[in-house]
Amino acid sequence: MIAEGRDFRYVGFDISDTMVSAARALVKDTRCRFTTREDEIGRAEFTLASGIFNVKLQTEESHWQHYVSSTIDKLAGCSTRGFALNMLTRYSDPPLMRDDLYYADPARYFALCKERYSRNVALLHDYDLYEFTLLVRLGSAPKPAAP
Repeated sequence: MIAEGRDFRYVGFDISDTMVSAARALVKDTRCRFTTREDEIGRAEFTLASGIFNVKLQTEESHWQHYVSSTIDKLAGCSTRGFALNMLTRYSDPPLMRDDLYYADPARYFALCKERYSRNVALLHDYDLYEFTLLVRLGSAPKPAAP
């Protein structure tokens, strides 16, 4: 539900024209804009990436990890106050795991966010989905790397 009377701007991005068209048809608020063009996203106080790291298809895991890390760099680069993302967790039930999906190590991406972006990172892995969420508040320098 859109917050009535609030001053905000929302830009939704997806690589799928079909998804962007559906969002445009559903959301008529003039403060919301949807695009398939990465160069139209711009900077925002907060950015959110939900579900975009899950479907790797047949991509090698090392290549997918590089994609995830570089996309997180982009999230941080277009965020002024913070960003959040979620991923499937490697702690999923093995019989339910699929080869075409990426099950990330939460500690790996927690460390990446702490080391690159901020001292203020929260890892949420306490809800009943087979995923985790990272919340990164910007504005505090990351801890210096150990010598």
